[in-house]
Amino acid sequence: MEKYTTYYSSPIGLLEIQGTEEGIHSISFQEKECTKKAKIPSCLQKCVSQMDEYFHKKRKEFSIPFVLEGSDFQKQVWGELSKIPYGKTVSYKEIAIALKNEQAFRAVGGANGKNPMPILIPCHRVVSHNGNLGGYSCGIWRKKWLLSHEGIDL
Repeated sequence: MEKYTTYYSSPIGLLEIQGTEEGIHSISFQEKECTKKAKIPSCLQKCVSQMDEYFHKKRKEFSIPFVLEGSDFQKQVWGELSKIPYGKTVSYKEIAIALKNEQAFRAVGGANGKNPMPILIPCHRVVSHNGNLGGYSCGIWRKKWLLSHEGIDL
């Protein structure tokens, strides 16, 4: 199946969105601006539109099909991340408990860092159990921005 790529210029950086007719496969931040001005493939248009609505505070949940590639454990973690509501945070430990493995909070952090679709799968909503922000593979400043955007006091 052919994979398509498009770009979305968000307030926190350029997003590269890749997917097929089945759904979105990955979203990543790009450090260099893309000079290509290609037509957005129809299979990616819904993602671009919903991202735009999210960044303009007109959307709190995404309804975009996606295709996850990762280990079974990673997919379980990403499934739990997808349940975190807009404007709320949970701890790595809470995710581990939801997976019925309280001691796996470090592994949860590892899976969180490998999330192939930041924002769409809201890994930015996971914090340390002591309230610290923890990490964010896309840059801690972006995590702070996203949480603030969703009305979470830091």
